[in-house]
Amino acid sequence: MIGRKTTLKTMLFVAASTIPFAAQAQQAAPADEAAEAKDENIIIVTATRREGTVQDVPINISAVGGAELEARGLDNIREVAATVPGVYILDQGTRSGTPIVFRGLNATGLGSFDGNNNGGGAVATYVGDIPLYVDLRLNDMERVEFLLGPQGTLYGAGTLGGAIRYIPTKPKFDAIGGEVRADLYTYSSGSGISTDTGITLNVPLSDSLAFRGSIDYANDRGFIDYPYIVTGIGTVNPDDIANAGNFKPSKDLNTDDTVSARAALRFSPSSAFDATLTYYFQNAETEGRQFSQSRLSNFPVEIGKYENALRVKEPNRRKTQLVSLEAELDLGFASLVSATGYSRHDELGNRDQTDLLISLEYSYEQFPNFTAITEERDKTEIFTQEARLVSNIDGPFSFIVGGFYNNAKVRALSTEFTPGYDQFAVDEFGGVQLRPDSIEYIAPFNSDLTEYAGFGELSYQLSYAWQVTVGGRYYNYDLKTESAVDLPLFNTVFLGDPQDQLILNFTPANQKDDGFLFKFNTSYEFTSDVLMYATVSQGFRIGNSNGLDPCDPNSGQVQNICGLPNELEYTADKTTNYELGFKTQWLDRKLTLNGAFYYIDWKGPQVASATINGSSPITINGAGAESKGFEVFGSWQVTDALNLRGTYSYTDAQLTDLSPSLLNLLTPPGFGTTPVDGQAGDRLPGSPKHQGSFFADYELPVSDNWDLTFSYGMTIHSNVLTRTGNRAGALVLPGFDTHNFQVNLSDGDWSVTAYVNNAFNTFGETGVRGTPLFDQSVSDINGDPVFARTFGTFVSPPRQMGVRVSRKF
Repeated sequence: MIGRKTTLKTMLFVAASTIPFAAQAQQAAPADEAAEAKDENIIIVTATRREGTVQDVPINISAVGGAELEARGLDNIREVAATVPGVYILDQGTRSGTPIVFRGLNATGLGSFDGNNNGGGAVATYVGDIPLYVDLRLNDMERVEFLLGPQGTLYGAGTLGGAIRYIPTKPKFDAIGGEVRADLYTYSSGSGISTDTGITLNVPLSDSLAFRGSIDYANDRGFIDYPYIVTGIGTVNPDDIANAGNFKPSKDLNTDDTVSARAALRFSPSSAFDATLTYYFQNAETEGRQFSQSRLSNFPVEIGKYENALRVKEPNRRKTQLVSLEAELDLGFASLVSATGYSRHDELGNRDQTDLLISLEYSYEQFPNFTAITEERDKTEIFTQEARLVSNIDGPFSFIVGGFYNNAKVRALSTEFTPGYDQFAVDEFGGVQLRPDSIEYIAPFNSDLTEYAGFGELSYQLSYAWQVTVGGRYYNYDLKTESAVDLPLFNTVFLGDPQDQLILNFTPANQKDDGFLFKFNTSYEFTSDVLMYATVSQGFRIGNSNGLDPCDPNSGQVQNICGLPNELEYTADKTTNYELGFKTQWLDRKLTLNGAFYYIDWKGPQVASATINGSSPITINGAGAESKGFEVFGSWQVTDALNLRGTYSYTDAQLTDLSPSLLNLLTPPGFGTTPVDGQAGDRLPGSPKHQGSFFADYELPVSDNWDLTFSYGMTIHSNVLTRTGNRAGALVLPGFDTHNFQVNLSDGDWSVTAYVNNAFNTFGETGVRGTPLFDQSVSDINGDPVFARTFGTFVSPPRQMGVRVSRKF
């Protein structure tokens, strides 16, 4: 009984121990070290490249342990982040991208983020010590770490707001063991039963060699219906809503079929050397997006909360593979650590492109049967190598010094198809021939990035209680890109070019940059339970080309996609963070109260926009922004059986300077746009000002071997802007709260949990595509309405009820 209760306390402590402290683990008195070594409530983290406890390490760090992830059924990073103050992740389902926002550092208006495979680019994600963005299934994890605030010195590019580290469980040498697990659940607005099953196996092969593997299959049956999928693309009228024969409705298309697996081999012939070779695999497939169009008012029929009016299925597949080798050699005076990684990401998807082409007003809307689809392909290969030396010497000085190399290759291809339009153009607009493959637009994009960096930190213990750390990182990157655009259907049908001709004249665009990032941290331990720290740190994000041909004012071409001089590329942006925090424990460490106050200066923020010619998505640099706020966390072990904890964060992120032509305002009727400036003081989009959570757990022994645990969790946030300053006709997403209940019966090996998530069936809107100004119609050649279906919102799941069962062996 004691062992199981201790495990529960450990689980709650790990989930609760979120927030400050930076640089290196503090030196503790021998008595404290002995006490902590015996305290199973302590979680060890390595985010500072040294081991330390969550409560002692002086950076703003949160950690959620594997026991808590499993007990609460936290399957992905979106679910975990809802409990971490200062972190907001847009839950837009499996089909769309998932931007990660730390402390309000997001200047990009919300959208579908199709093809986004970097989490928004302001927060770096790591699998162990390997930098890699992947929405990883959280199976057989030791812990997940959140580092809030810029982490440029130790973690490099992409850490404007912070970093997330997935730490998988390593193979163990002591015994054969593992776990089998299963989860069955259903949605109140879905028609199927979803499952999530998996197994983990740990096998010692010798005293110094061990294997650990896991495989899981998630089969989420979804809850979003597509009632207006056309029976034939280009052969039936998608706007003749009264004609049921034109449509083949499909239910629950936002499915999630994900296979995730990991195989690891660990070798440790002595206490001085430890190496782990790991292969990760994840394949995620879906048939549609988690998208509601219940807000459409111009559509001829009412759309339900969990329905949209899109015309085709939108399948997508993401396959991610990673091979990593992480090794550590104890040299006595220091540890030499090496982290080598090779990853490959392959993505293939289709989407409804009808609304974009209608909005261009190039005459596509004139075709009564017009429906357009895309095929998006992406292959990304990344090789990274980091080596660092971490001192082990006694005395007041300690250091970390290392180097980093990154080579990333991206090969992307976007193709648009408009079946049937060529025949219509020949019949009605004087077209001279057909285009059999129906390719209206094709745009390949290639990039090769090479990055080098050197980094280091030096710490000095001025006294037992007071330490100072300074650090720096020099980075240098060379980015080579090339892109091309062709409009085959236009050239073939109207200009008479060959029916299968593709002309891809690649335009190169290279960008080089280097720079230096610094860090300063100091902390003072007033007692073993009261610590304060101050940090100044920086982060940066690499720029890129927008993959456009420059506009030629003398081309005379009516249908054109090109970039003006300020639209061709965007440069690196940088943040500087000023932070003051505290972490305290009271009542014999039963009560924890932590907090942090910060101010972040953001230079040249990267912002999503669109070209004036052709409305092609691009990124530009804004003039400047800032974020300021605070985060607090409290946890109280009221009794051995009852634990309470909560979080609250306040974030005020806004522009600091005039940003000319930051947004495009739609000017109905029609889809013409007018540039809109961002003004100083405009609130940034994509995250709430106020965010909080509350959790309670009560454990009740029911026999000598079995415990019953009742748990309640609540998350809440205020409204979220979808465009900077709520300008350009933007929608404001209302805030909402979600309540979860569960009951768990466990003997330490067996675990059975009945749960209800979103118990009150709250309809939560988490993102948006377009603005309400897109909710309009135009006319086809017969004068009949053509309904634009750009506008809609991404939504959180409805009520979910299920049972989880696991057995450790």
